[in-house]
Amino acid sequence: MSSAQPLRLRRLRKSAIAGAAAALLLSAGAVDAGAAQQAPFGGASVAADAVDAYVYGYPLVLMQATKQLSTNVTRPDSATIQAPVNQFAKAESIPGPQSTTVVSPNVDTLYTSAWLDLKDEPVVLHLPDTHGRYYLMPILDAWTNVIASPGKRTTGTTAGDFAITGPDWHGTLPAGVKQIKSPTNTAWILGRTQLNGPSDLPAVRDLVARYTLKPLSAYGRSYEPPPGRVDPAVPAMSPPDRVNRMDARTFFSQLASAMADNPPSPADAPMVATLARLGISPGKPFDIDAKGPATAQALRQAVSAGRQRIRQAVSTIGKDVNGWRVALDLGRYGTDYLRRAATAWQGLGANLPQDAVYPLVLTDSEGRQLNGAHRYTLRFAPGSTPPANAFWSVTMYDQKGFLVPNSLNRYAIGHAVEPRANSDGSVEIYIQHDPPPSDKQSNWLPAPTGRFNMILRMYWPQQAVLNGTWSPPPVTMAG
Repeated sequence: MSSAQPLRLRRLRKSAIAGAAAALLLSAGAVDAGAAQQAPFGGASVAADAVDAYVYGYPLVLMQATKQLSTNVTRPDSATIQAPVNQFAKAESIPGPQSTTVVSPNVDTLYTSAWLDLKDEPVVLHLPDTHGRYYLMPILDAWTNVIASPGKRTTGTTAGDFAITGPDWHGTLPAGVKQIKSPTNTAWILGRTQLNGPSDLPAVRDLVARYTLKPLSAYGRSYEPPPGRVDPAVPAMSPPDRVNRMDARTFFSQLASAMADNPPSPADAPMVATLARLGISPGKPFDIDAKGPATAQALRQAVSAGRQRIRQAVSTIGKDVNGWRVALDLGRYGTDYLRRAATAWQGLGANLPQDAVYPLVLTDSEGRQLNGAHRYTLRFAPGSTPPANAFWSVTMYDQKGFLVPNSLNRYAIGHAVEPRANSDGSVEIYIQHDPPPSDKQSNWLPAPTGRFNMILRMYWPQQAVLNGTWSPPPVTMAG
């Protein structure tokens, strides 16, 4: 799946953040078993309405669970990327094979994450002059839509201040502060800053240290953020696991509660009416039995059926192109609730394709699973390397989604490690476990001994990527 910048996380150890953002690994989902049909209700069966309600609400409930865990600390933690509400958590190191919390980690950027609560007042985001360095600072609303993406592509690299305002705020901003209107009181910033290899790490750390957040009331003066508060009732498990374990009463209660501060879009009015018929209303206590036993039973069955429907939809996101899975329609979903839910399921925090596209490949040109027992070549024809305005790279992952130990400590190629072109201008990347001949090692991407997959990251992709006239070439088995 592409443009997902999010990180798909495995079960957490201790209280590490889950559901942050990185690349999305696509897998075929289970077949939708559906739910037992009930008497017609509002033009559709109660069962169908209940499953639709689960699919609709899943991203919001997952966002809330992720926010709760991600902010359940007293001070920012760079290792787990957690921080109190309205404060940045800033990664300070490059992941390696020993990093097994995050699936498909990104070695080309440092992440900067913050969960905002805009109910009381706006929060001002300060971005320093990056002196031309590429970065993006996408801001998502509580329904996982990207509402703005300050950064080199959209706002340049000079310093700037942005006030993120909630849906109920009406006021005047200081001169020079640009407004970003959030339709929900919860917002998530998941920033990425270009990293040009290990030697560049001190410079990036210094830059990221100057990304700041402060309430509007403190703008223009010194501000020390208060310590966070740890809620022992928040489970120390990955938010996807937590949501997937919720029964109907818990899930729909969480949905009704979250909708109070995070109102649905006006375009969602038909779905909001469906929720109301099921007894789910923003900010009101949810009673699963309020609409009678048939509705209560349908809501209970909808949890399993809704999960199955979402899992099934994951494998339909994007298109297969030369063995790569490419999606160009993430980040904003309109009323396509199933696509939104499936994207959240596999990688919360997907970016707009204009910011980043992440094709994933699992098989070679003949449809065979990639395996380190074989040697492969990824060949870009002359003038056909990935067309990205910022940079591109191909990252290697083992079958569990982790980086692969190797003698070169090389986990990606294309950006920090630039491959050498052939005399005709073509570029060949050699993908294999054993080292190739010495004259080819500059273009070697080491593979594990067993199954693996690769992600091609393109930051600020050019129009040829976005309109599909450029596609990644197939991975071909050598000899």
